[in-house]
Amino acid sequence: MITLSKLLINTNSPWDATKEPNPCSWIDVKCSPDKTQVTHLFLTGIGLESSDFLPVICKIGSLQWLDLSNNRLSSIPDEFIDVCGQINELQTLSFSHNYLVGPLPTFHGFEGLKTLDMSCNSLGGNIGSQLDGLRSLTNLNLSDNNFNGHVPISLGMSMILEELQLSKNSFQGSIPSDIVSYKNLHRIDLSENQLSGSIPEVLANLTNLEVLVVSSNKLSGEIPTSLSNIQTLQYFAANENNFYGGVPSGLTRFLMHLELWHNRLAGLIPPDFLSRPNVQFLDLSHNMLEGPIPANVSQNLVILRLGSNRMNGSIPVSFEALANLTHLELQNNSLTGAIPPQLSSCKSLEVLNLAQNNLIGALPAELAGLGSLDVMQLQLNKLSGNIPEQLPDGLSTLDISWNSLNGSIPSSITGLKNLKFLYLQSNDLSGSIPDGLPYLVELQLGQNQLRGMIPLMPLSLQTVLNLSSNLFEGPIPSDLSQLNGLRVLDLSNNKFSGEIPVSYTQMATLTELILSNNHLSGLIPEFPPRVSIEVTGNTGLADSYEKLARKKGRHNGVIIVVGVGAFLLVSIIFFLFLLLGDPTRDRTRTASVER
Repeated sequence: MITLSKLLINTNSPWDATKEPNPCSWIDVKCSPDKTQVTHLFLTGIGLESSDFLPVICKIGSLQWLDLSNNRLSSIPDEFIDVCGQINELQTLSFSHNYLVGPLPTFHGFEGLKTLDMSCNSLGGNIGSQLDGLRSLTNLNLSDNNFNGHVPISLGMSMILEELQLSKNSFQGSIPSDIVSYKNLHRIDLSENQLSGSIPEVLANLTNLEVLVVSSNKLSGEIPTSLSNIQTLQYFAANENNFYGGVPSGLTRFLMHLELWHNRLAGLIPPDFLSRPNVQFLDLSHNMLEGPIPANVSQNLVILRLGSNRMNGSIPVSFEALANLTHLELQNNSLTGAIPPQLSSCKSLEVLNLAQNNLIGALPAELAGLGSLDVMQLQLNKLSGNIPEQLPDGLSTLDISWNSLNGSIPSSITGLKNLKFLYLQSNDLSGSIPDGLPYLVELQLGQNQLRGMIPLMPLSLQTVLNLSSNLFEGPIPSDLSQLNGLRVLDLSNNKFSGEIPVSYTQMATLTELILSNNHLSGLIPEFPPRVSIEVTGNTGLADSYEKLARKKGRHNGVIIVVGVGAFLLVSIIFFLFLLLGDPTRDRTRTASVER
């Protein structure tokens, strides 16, 4: 250990044998109970680059646990494999999160090795028999590498593997049925590969299986109904594949966590699918499911995601019993009816997304009681009436755009101190913008009937300030130039007049300025090349003094022509009046002569 500490002197290792000669007193070192043998070394995140020290570690014959993760090692010397392979006590070996390249080493010996973690490197190639000699292997993690070829099935000659993690590689072909030979498997993660074919029915023979993850592949076929017979299975994720057919009715019999989003599943959701008391997390979004949402729902449900399907009917009032529900996401369906005020009983709710449906009626004032609500998305519905005076005070995102809401923006919105994103565009809101808006990042108020003075905007605005298509008039507020983090400013389709403030050219992050269809005049200031500026529909604007002068000249010419024309017209009328005389006077003269 003293020699090892000297080899690591140029790293971030905390070991210093000159200050403390007893290794059992060193940080990240664990020894036997009698303090005579080193059993655990945790050399994580200390900037190791060279692998020269590795064979020295193998001289510690009592070593049981070696963790070399989160360093910058790029290779494993053959000597390390040869010598450390003779340490029968070594049970855990981790090279996770390094820069290892090349093929997976062939592990000779390592009689006692139970856990091998080579995840998050750049290892590649096929996996054949490199691991077949590991007699005690129970946990294997090769995820997040560049391995390819077929899913390996030679994973330790004793066939006692319990955890197999091969995610984030480039494995191809089908899921091998031979994998059921490892009867002790309780976790299989094959996600984010290029696997094809269907899920083998024989996986139901893995009676100890607790976690099965096959998401983000190219798998197809129907979800095997036999999976519902695995009494130990608690977590099943098969999202982002091409599965089709219906949802097996008994699939949630034992599951706590189910993810089937982004597939091609169709048909009705079975009536008892949401009612199993063990179900806590359910995501069936982005499929082609139809029909009503089952009203019989487990009170233990925490997350329910059914968005982007073809669901219809109303939102079940029975959801009021879901005291543990944190996420209710039903967006992009064909749901009808009103938003149930009873949702206010879901006191744990953090995300409520009912956007893009056909919901009608008012926004329930009772929702203000949802103190944990962080995101409320109700856009693209047919909601009407006023925005309630009180809103959930913990909101960071409020999107009620593209509805038919009217009335004014409630002043209480200024008290929502956590609010960052406010979307109220495309409604029929009137009145003025309240003073003292919170620390917003984005504000969308376009396509309403707002008017009056534009208040001081929060300096926290960073993405978009949209006040377009309203009834604002008068000069453009120059203080908007203080929004140094803003990228898009849209003031188009209003009645603003006067000049464009030169101070806008100093807005450090501005990339788009939209001022079209107002009554602006004067010279367009010179903006940096990164800024796209739209000013069409402002006849008084010009981009040079010459053009501005010509505009003014034409304007003055029009005034002169109109004035001269009016003078001539008046003169002609007067001349005709004198020439023809007063017809009344002529008639009087004629009468006198006749008498």
